[in-house]
Amino acid sequence: MHQHCHGQISVMESQRKRYAAPSSGEDSSGERGSLHTWKGYSCSVTPERVLLSRPVLQAALGTRHGVLLVEGGQVYSFGEFRWKQSQVSEVGPLKPVLESALSGQCVVAVAAGSFHSGAVTEDGGVHMWGENSFGQCGLSSLTVVPNPTPVAVLDPDTSPPHTIRVLELTCGEQHSLALSAQHEVWAWGSGCQLGLVTTIFPVWKPQKVEHLAGRHVLQVACGAFHSLALVRCLPPQEARRPLPDKCGQCNQLLYTMTDKEDHVIISDSHYCPLGVELLADGEARLEPGRSPPLRLQSSPSEPLSSHTSASAPGLHPSITDHTDYERRRTVAQNGEILTTRDSDMRDAAGTDSDRTVGGAGSQNSPYPDDQAVKEYLNKLSDTSLAEETAKMTIAGASFQPPADSLDLLTSDLLPGVMPVTTSSALNSLVSSCASAVAERVVSTCEALSLKKRINCHYPGVGGVAGAPGGVPGGFPGGPAEERVRLEESMQGKKSCSTGDIREEEAEGLSRRLSLPGLLSQVSPRLLRRASRPRVRVVPLTPVGGLPEAGELLPSLQTEVWSWGRGEEGQLGHGDNLPRLQPLCIKCLSSKEVVLVAAGAHHSLALTAQSQVFSWGSNSSGQLGHMACPTTIPRLAKLSEGIRVWDVGAGAQHTLLLADGDCYQPILYYSGQQVREAAQDAPQDQTEGYSYTQQPVLLPFCMNLGYVSGVFAGGQSCVALADRNVTGFIASLHELAAAERKFYCKLSSVKNHILRPLLDLESLGTALGPASTVLLQSLARCYSRLCHLTGQHSALLTANLRRRREVKSLVMLEHASIFLDTYNEYCCSVGNFLVMGGFQALAKPSLDFFGKCPELLQRLAESSEENIPLSDLLVALFYLPMRHLHEYGRLLLKLGTCFEVSSVDYQKLQDCCSKFEALALHLKRRRKEAEYTYHFWKSFPGKMTDSLRKPPRRLICESSNKALTLQNSGRFSVNWFILFNDALVHAQFSTHHVFPLATLWVEPIPEENTDLYGLKVISPEETFTLLACSSMEKAKWLRSINQAVDQAMSGAGQSGSGAGQRAEPPISRTASYTFYKDSRLKEATYEGRWLAGKPNGRGMVKWLDGRIYTGTFKNGLEDGFGDYVMPSKTLNLNDHYQGHWKEGKMHGIGTYKYATGELYEGSFQDNMRHGHGMLRSGTLNSSSPSVFIGQWVHDKKTGYGVFDDITRGEKYMGMWQDDQRQGTGVIVTQFGLYYEGAFNNNKMQGTGVLLSEDNTTYEGEFSEDWTLNGKGVLTMANGDYFEGTFTGEWGSGLKVSGSFFKPNLYDSDGDKGRAVKLGRLAVRPEEKWRAVFEECWMRLGCEAPGQGENQRAWENIAVALTTSSRQHRDCPEMNLSQSHNRTLESLEFNPQQHVGPVTMEKYDRIRHYLIKACDTPLHPLGRLMETLVAVYRMTYVGVGANRRLLLQAVNEIMSYLARIFQLVRFLFPDLPEEGGVIPEPSSDPQDKKDSNCADTQLESPKPGRVVSSSSLLLPVLLPRLYPPLFTLYALEKEREDDVYWECVLRLNKQPDMALLAFLGVQHKFWPVSVPVLGERTEVVSSTKDACFASATETLQQISTTFTPSDKLQVIQLTFEEITKEVVSSLEDSFLWSMDDLFPVFLYVVLRARIRNLGSEVSLIEDLMDPCVQHGEHGIMFTTLKACYYQIQHEKTT
Repeated sequence: MHQHCHGQISVMESQRKRYAAPSSGEDSSGERGSLHTWKGYSCSVTPERVLLSRPVLQAALGTRHGVLLVEGGQVYSFGEFRWKQSQVSEVGPLKPVLESALSGQCVVAVAAGSFHSGAVTEDGGVHMWGENSFGQCGLSSLTVVPNPTPVAVLDPDTSPPHTIRVLELTCGEQHSLALSAQHEVWAWGSGCQLGLVTTIFPVWKPQKVEHLAGRHVLQVACGAFHSLALVRCLPPQEARRPLPDKCGQCNQLLYTMTDKEDHVIISDSHYCPLGVELLADGEARLEPGRSPPLRLQSSPSEPLSSHTSASAPGLHPSITDHTDYERRRTVAQNGEILTTRDSDMRDAAGTDSDRTVGGAGSQNSPYPDDQAVKEYLNKLSDTSLAEETAKMTIAGASFQPPADSLDLLTSDLLPGVMPVTTSSALNSLVSSCASAVAERVVSTCEALSLKKRINCHYPGVGGVAGAPGGVPGGFPGGPAEERVRLEESMQGKKSCSTGDIREEEAEGLSRRLSLPGLLSQVSPRLLRRASRPRVRVVPLTPVGGLPEAGELLPSLQTEVWSWGRGEEGQLGHGDNLPRLQPLCIKCLSSKEVVLVAAGAHHSLALTAQSQVFSWGSNSSGQLGHMACPTTIPRLAKLSEGIRVWDVGAGAQHTLLLADGDCYQPILYYSGQQVREAAQDAPQDQTEGYSYTQQPVLLPFCMNLGYVSGVFAGGQSCVALADRNVTGFIASLHELAAAERKFYCKLSSVKNHILRPLLDLESLGTALGPASTVLLQSLARCYSRLCHLTGQHSALLTANLRRRREVKSLVMLEHASIFLDTYNEYCCSVGNFLVMGGFQALAKPSLDFFGKCPELLQRLAESSEENIPLSDLLVALFYLPMRHLHEYGRLLLKLGTCFEVSSVDYQKLQDCCSKFEALALHLKRRRKEAEYTYHFWKSFPGKMTDSLRKPPRRLICESSNKALTLQNSGRFSVNWFILFNDALVHAQFSTHHVFPLATLWVEPIPEENTDLYGLKVISPEETFTLLACSSMEKAKWLRSINQAVDQAMSGAGQSGSGAGQRAEPPISRTASYTFYKDSRLKEATYEGRWLAGKPNGRGMVKWLDGRIYTGTFKNGLEDGFGDYVMPSKTLNLNDHYQGHWKEGKMHGIGTYKYATGELYEGSFQDNMRHGHGMLRSGTLNSSSPSVFIGQWVHDKKTGYGVFDDITRGEKYMGMWQDDQRQGTGVIVTQFGLYYEGAFNNNKMQGTGVLLSEDNTTYEGEFSEDWTLNGKGVLTMANGDYFEGTFTGEWGSGLKVSGSFFKPNLYDSDGDKGRAVKLGRLAVRPEEKWRAVFEECWMRLGCEAPGQGENQRAWENIAVALTTSSRQHRDCPEMNLSQSHNRTLESLEFNPQQHVGPVTMEKYDRIRHYLIKACDTPLHPLGRLMETLVAVYRMTYVGVGANRRLLLQAVNEIMSYLARIFQLVRFLFPDLPEEGGVIPEPSSDPQDKKDSNCADTQLESPKPGRVVSSSSLLLPVLLPRLYPPLFTLYALEKEREDDVYWECVLRLNKQPDMALLAFLGVQHKFWPVSVPVLGERTEVVSSTKDACFASATETLQQISTTFTPSDKLQVIQLTFEEITKEVVSSLEDSFLWSMDDLFPVFLYVVLRARIRNLGSEVSLIEDLMDPCVQHGEHGIMFTTLKACYYQIQHEKTT
């Protein structure tokens, strides 16, 4: 009856957009959305067209009125308007009136109830008008609402309550429902059809239907007193939660088990009065103030708690609301199993109740006698049916009446009531197990005619739960609801449609568990059948649809929920009881319902397979069938091939819109015939009406044009139609009709062929495990394709009802979803075919379909006679490919409706060509599969097993001797077979497989020979094939190249691109396992190849666990690589990361040994060779020893530093073959110092040993720290022994010799005694030669200074680019942005302009060097980094010994000299050390930043002196400063302590006192000093204020590194002093040293520099020689004098 919104909500949004005509320029006003209305179905009926200025988008009909929505969002009404008091109260249907109250709004949906109407605006607002006595308009205190008035739908749970946006509205007689944008349902009005937890009606304000909260509702519909909702199924993971075993409300067990002597009854019949608290006196009352907590129903099989309300207007005082279909199994002793399931017993009503009120159980005997049954049946009103039932029963039929009828039956009639014994331990697991057992044998039950073999069992039931006052039995109340019809259950038993409702889907699979306690009593034969391995574990409905389709396509996994009054069975639960809350109609759950509609007292559900299910009142045949009972959904009776795609339901009629033979839609009508004469008769007098037995065709439908939607209500019918002007509308209809037809075809193949085949028990043995898996994969792909087609057909249908424009076609924007699905499906069919699956499937199919498989022939559309069954199956499963051509054809047809230049035309054209190309490609793929299958049939058996693989296809083979192997023996047989993934060389008994990805083939030129040869290269073999002719040679060359090309690009790509490239690339990426190469045997390589050899980046894995990852060249490791090698003894790996050359470690690398040692440095031929550092020590200790130095052939040889951390010794000297040999120095943590000769790893020969207190021994040694031979031992005070010494130092020495006590005044002798250190140590230029040699090697020089400058620059460029590329490839080695900028700036070569170096060029060189030394990727930077590392290694820790200072300084000087040699090699025009660069006189600026002493105070020199220290110290010294300065501080410790003590003492004086003490002349004393910006007088107490700026400047000397920077600070200090003095004297004057020295001394004291002695020494040692005699030199001398003056201050 009442208006219903079509389609699913994914389409609902689209309604908000205006329905535009296509761009083809159709005139929308006259041709789109014309409205036709009529009543009844007689031949004389002609529809009347309602003329409106705009196209109608939607219509809704009430009992005597209608509402229309037109384009532009305006609303018109027609019919009787009892609610419009003053205005016209009736308008003919042909002259609708505009609802002007809505004129400012843009309406997107309208609805009509029996006597009220509603509209939804674009922003989701609701307007209602009409009758309101039951609150159905949602406006309190008004009985009628004359004009559309806004109704607020507010969410009370939010504060402030926010407005709910509404998508869709639907109205009944006394209630209204709204669907929100959150897909929840809101209700208002009166009656149980609201689904609200309340007893107070009317409900004026819209309230949420909590029972559906959290579910995704797609559509709602209202009957007069009932409601329907279409709901998306919950995703599988939610549906499979373990079910609770107790009721959340009343804490009773949900499952009960009753154990009898010979059978077990399991019941899940728990009933809970949700939301109602039963009081002791039997009254029901609601918890005040809020609705009770609601539990989501988690799956169709979970019992739903439902709710009993107290007396509501027009309802029974107490209504038992039953929850769920009962699944009850009775396991009988004789081994058969009685099953009652939703599927077998379609009408099973509500649920059983094994519990009685108050817990007093009553259980009847399971064997009632026939007499009792007869008596009960006689009580029934429908006697004829009762007789029929009785006959059945007494004949020994087995049936289980629905629970509701049994409640009445047992309490009244059956004697011998026994107490219930419930098993408290039984939980949901047992129930699941029981269902599992029952489902396993359900087919058995159907096969056996149980009716004849088993006595009738009545399951036990108690009284009615929830009956007031705990009365067991019946419903007090009117007889209409008291009687529950048993005949329905009987009819249900006979119902013929069991087959199409029974679908075991994935849900059943999840419950297949064993039930140990119950199985013991089942017969062994049945158990054997039950436990037979079942092939099908493929759910044929893809769970959750296609992942990539996402929200694009509507969901087909839906459920229908109903609630409200049920006197006519309109709720579909198999009974006539009302439901106060939404309840799922189980048998529709797997039916893919896409649309629901509700008439006054009947309901309709339209499925994606274009079938209509109907239930409820059938008084006029409005259900479209005459089957009984009408309380459960049944299929409307339509002739085959009629596919319904829209429905409307009126008061007593149904209107169907369907596809017929042609694609212009046709209309069917079922229900009441309306006679002209009876128009004015009162509605409830039905004598004047006739009715239909099944839907009848309305003959006038072809004249209406292309109908896009139908609506019904009251007695009226309405159709919306379009005229087909340019062919666009017709093409859209044709596309949708073709898709619906195709989906029905796919579904019937799935249901009648695929599912029965998968269920065959002989399947596994017939196919074998491999083919079974392929068949399952085929089934999975088939059902995915089927599901996609269903979703697409639902979407196209919804778009027909709605938008009718090109933009709405999903296949244009998302063609890939369809293309991929077809591709995957074709692949799975091909794989099954190649493996001989269809041949093997023929036998089980024959057993199933019989000798004459008409069904198969019909579905495969095959007209040939006597076609083999296997060929029929092949044809059937390849059938869907034809549909691609259909897509192409229809898209092209749509395209012709548009201008060629338009975007739409282009889109349609592109999409069409995609589908056509795929169709051709898949046709080729089918041919390949068939060719391959026939090849395997003829191929010798043994090899077939190992070579036959599902995805492998044959391309060509040489059985006709067209191809032979060169130089093969006379009698050898060589057969070459080319597959899409390999070339197979087969001989008598063996064959070899060459994967195509690593196969290279090239033709051998034929000039001088008559041989047509092809050279074939594989990683480990190269051979020549000879063809018999040049044509054959060309064929094989082309075939192999194409096959290789496709194997590399992935065979899945559309074959259209194949063959366009002449030959596959010679360089490629592939994986290969070696089988005979000695070094790589059984190793797998994955990476880049070039002509049969690994080349480029790749990875090799050996079987013993070794792995190499890195670059290859010509089949060998070459370049940077990572190598892991498991250690045999330890459970750890050796790990090398570094450079390789020709398969060996060569160059810089890092080797982590499994023992915990770590070597970083150079390698050559897999050995440590060159400079490197080895850290040794167990894993848990922190490196007990470190060696850094030169290696030769894996041994320490040359200069090196060894830090023995455990002994606290550090050795710096020469090595040979891992032993200390030659000169060296050892320092220890206890301050001992030794320098001298070493031999065989021991101190042996002449040496010098000093202890911390300066005791010195010079002489012979034989062992470490062991004196042996002649020598001199000098004490700290100058006394000395001379003679022969033996013994270990520190443990008593034996001396034979003379003791000398030098004379205090004998100064000459004293001088001779002082030991000169460093003589017996390694000379500085001998140290770290390997480091410098490596740098020269990197520049391409064999020896230092010997090489070409040009080549050196090329090497630098190569090093920079390869290193930066390598860093780019390894994310973990990523460079910072500044580092990248440095690399970019190094790309230019400053050595471009040959010629004398100018100042400008000198600066460029200087800047280049600074940057080059900044990055380790540059050879100079690498050198710098290594030098810093070795220097720190030497002089940090134990090496921080003051006696090493001289060596440390000399080492730096040697670095400078050697680096300068490199720099001069790179820049040959640079003058040598001490050379001069002429300075341009015009640019005095350069003088300022010169590092030499040229300031404006000095007369300008002719140029700048080049020195290694000025050029390189700024780069080198900052990095070496910490260890060097530490040595200076240790050396100068005593002097600095004396100086510091004096500084602290003198700094206690105020400024004036100190100035006076130091003898500064009065005229230089500052009179006033600036303090915080203001000048303040200097008074006697002023402290730290005079010459403050000069003091601050001098303090910066500690923050600089190089001598030149430190001298610059001293100069600035002098300038600050001069500034301050000049400002007070106010005339020009020149300093004399006598004036200046005291002032500077004051500044030095006030600057308080802690290690001034160290600073002075450092400057002195490293100062540029050219500076010593300039002004900087004089200033430095002044500072030095101050330092010595302060030390001796206390004596003056």
